[in-house]
Parts: sequence; structure tokens; C-alpha cells
Amino acid sequence: MSTHTDRQLVLDGDCDRGFEKVHDAFISNFENGLESGAAVAVYYRGKLVVDLAAGVRHRSIGAAYSRDTLQPVFSTTKEITALAANMLADRGQLDLDAPASEYWPEFAAAGKAAIPVRWLLTHQSGVLGLDRTISPMELLDWNYVVERVAA
Repeated sequence: MSTHTDRQLVLDGDCDRGFEKVHDAFISNFENGLESGAAVAVYYRGKLVVDLAAGVRHRSIGAAYSRDTLQPVFSTTKEITALAANMLADRGQLDLDAPASEYWPEFAAAGKAAIPVRWLLTHQSGVLGLDRTISPMELLDWNYVVERVAA
């Protein structure tokens, strides 16, 4: 247990040997006032090795944050995309400094031919999104969205 703002921080869960730094970083976020409630789960080689929760999920009523607390997530594909791109780059199958249009010729439209892959991954390309609102049905149409972004 660790203290947090003059209260005892109740930590729920387990952390396998070898993953103590994850545990320590998790607790540190509370000690430094960076978290009021959080959970973390880490799988390593298919095994759950870190499963921790602490703090509160609702400050005004003091409801505890548990390992079962539902959490909205955003931008979850960014990490997977970064991981995949870096794996491909490491294998020599993707040149992060090459123009994206070498891999996606249609992307060269509207003066984008020289934008490097790296700039797409780091949000420096200037391509902010689509030029108009689209319907939910259009959003689910992969080819339509890819054509719109390329244009």
C-alpha cells in the first residue's frame, strides 16, 4: 500500500516477478497526483503478468476503481499502426523516409506526392482528415474512405 493525499491507496491486483517496474510506475502516478483512479493489465507471451487497479472511479461518491471498471478508450489503432510500421521498417520492408506515394500511388493527388511515410505516422503531413462530413455508412466503406483521404 502507498499513501495518496493523506489517504491510504488501496491497490487491487497482482504483479508477477520481473514486472515490478510497472507496479512502481503505476503507484508513482498516484503519489505524484497524476491519477485519481486507474487500472492496468499487461500480457506477456500470452500470460497475464500485471493486473492492477487503484484509486476512485467517481470522486464525489468515492466509488473504488477496480479491475472490472469499464473504461472508454480512444485512438487504440495508433499504437498498433506504430508497432506494425516500426516492425516493417526494422525488417527493411518499409522506408519511413520514403514518400508515402511510393506505397500508395493515389496518395500523391493534390500535391501530396513528397510527403514521407514518417510524417503520416507523426501527424506532421498536414492531412487533417476528409474534406467533408460523411455518413456512418460511408465511414464503414473502406474503399470510399481510402479514396477520399487520397484525394
